[in-house]
Amino acid sequence: MDDSVIRKNLVELLKGGHGHVGARGALKNVAAQLRTAPPGPGLHSVWEELEHIRLAQEDILRYTLDPGWRSPDFPSGYWPAATESVTDEQWSASVSRFLADLDEVRQLAADPDRDLTALIPHGEGRTYLRQILLVADHNAYHLGQIVQIRKALADWKG
Repeated sequence: MDDSVIRKNLVELLKGGHGHVGARGALKNVAAQLRTAPPGPGLHSVWEELEHIRLAQEDILRYTLDPGWRSPDFPSGYWPAATESVTDEQWSASVSRFLADLDEVRQLAADPDRDLTALIPHGEGRTYLRQILLVADHNAYHLGQIVQIRKALADWKG
């Protein structure tokens, strides 16, 4: 079976921009002074959301590819510690790591030598396709939250 259409669609889904804003668009030009500002009491900041999707995506990807990977504690290992500010270097490093891992997930989806429906040998019944869809779903949800936070803080020009 030629699954190139499925692979192409998965890559497009991971890229975003069709049914929702892509990662690059959601994270572009976030005002430095608003990165750690929550839009209201008990709500997450853009920084917290970014770090959460970065940590979760890294865990899903590494778990999928590395039988020796150990996931962080849940939920504490999937959210950053509270902070008052984030430097430009911290912000850039987090965005870069998130986008690099996202590119690696896209490469996984596009790899014609990988059977997407195959069970991951160490994956507790999970398939590669399931993991790719999990990344796409989780990222879309939290990127949407980032856009909403930015709108609430009057930092969205998209």
